[in-house]
Amino acid sequence: MKLETHIHTRYSKDSLLCFLPLYLKCRLLHISVVAITEHNNIAGAQKFSDFCKKHGNRLSVIIGDEIFTSQGEIIGLFLKEEIMPGQTAKETIRQIKEQGGIVYVPHPYDLKRSKTVLQEEAIAENCDVIDCIEVHNGRNISADYSTKQRAIADKYGINYVIGSDAHTWLEIGRNYMNIRNVPANADEFRDEIKKATFHTKGCLKLSHQITKVVKLLKMIAKGNYDEIYRIIVRRIKKDKH
Repeated sequence: MKLETHIHTRYSKDSLLCFLPLYLKCRLLHISVVAITEHNNIAGAQKFSDFCKKHGNRLSVIIGDEIFTSQGEIIGLFLKEEIMPGQTAKETIRQIKEQGGIVYVPHPYDLKRSKTVLQEEAIAENCDVIDCIEVHNGRNISADYSTKQRAIADKYGINYVIGSDAHTWLEIGRNYMNIRNVPANADEFRDEIKKATFHTKGCLKLSHQITKVVKLLKMIAKGNYDEIYRIIVRRIKKDKH
């Protein structure tokens, strides 16, 4: 039984992945469970769960949220309510736990995404209440990142998971965990990941380029021209250095 975590759909600012192609590919590849983890919202996961129920309930959906804290990103799984972004890691974790959720640290090491990586100080301070940490992320551009992610998990004695971090149809089915049963709650999820085996593949570099285009298109659609200008200025300054 295949479990794929850390998936973004069109409800994230950097994805255009629609429900039907996601559902069809999961069914085609015999994926049984997915964790939908939009950026700072649970609406996408809730709506995809409803979509799957209307189409035979053959794909189980874990309601998740990739929350941007003041110290980097944390994923909450099995959530019932959205958690406000921008809070400290400790406060975010407290609110996840209050909902009976899983505290999941995505990509704890990634030089290309340093602004979103949860600071190691926050991992150290909260390691006793962090349920799992990604030791491989489907968007790691270097195998060295996975090695360092595993080292962080080992350092603090935190359970392993892998995440696809899929934003496109192309990425679905490349990185998943083999489990025995569909986890219906946080306790069952913890039990399953301890026994899981991992299927990993390297990054599709094209996926990062697609994401950049999608973010630009969404900013244009919303009329966020000042933000586009700031990105261009930052890029020019970076290239000069």
